[in-house]
Amino acid sequence: MSRIGNAPINLPAGVEISVSQGNIVRVKGSKGELMLELDAEISVELDDGAVLLRRGSEQKEVKAKHGLFRALLNNMVIGVSVGYKIHQELVGVGFRANAKGQILELAVGYSHPIHFKIPEEVKVMTETQKGKPPLVTLESIDKQLVGQVAAKIRSFRKPEPYKGKGIRYKGEEIRRKAGKSAG
Repeated sequence: MSRIGNAPINLPAGVEISVSQGNIVRVKGSKGELMLELDAEISVELDDGAVLLRRGSEQKEVKAKHGLFRALLNNMVIGVSVGYKIHQELVGVGFRANAKGQILELAVGYSHPIHFKIPEEVKVMTETQKGKPPLVTLESIDKQLVGQVAAKIRSFRKPEPYKGKGIRYKGEEIRRKAGKSAG
């Protein structure tokens, strides 16, 4: 079993954590506020500048949830203090991206453009430079939400292994295959 649940979560300056009735944890920081409902077996202890999670029993399921909730709480602390950003590149001839408010318009090789509504909690920006593929940047305090939105955008045109065309994360390596060889 993982022992990640025993590791303390260090609080950066400006981040406050409060635990209310029903084991609901609120994390407030400069970027915003997030909340999480903990399992009944997990308790939170606030030390000066650190947070510790304790489990009520040694059952396998409770041990697993101990590590899970510690990781989720740590992601919330990072989110409200620093935030999360995901960069995606649109690689292909004629591929374009344009953000109009919370609507992302993608032209990725289909006969029609794709209009994708971005959730209010996620900020979207597009950037186009000559000679470089268009770049879509997603920014949010919620790590799960920004990752889910990025995965949905990527699913519109996954990178293919022969030419490498598609929507990929910036810096992602695509395993390329050799095409047909002339006989």
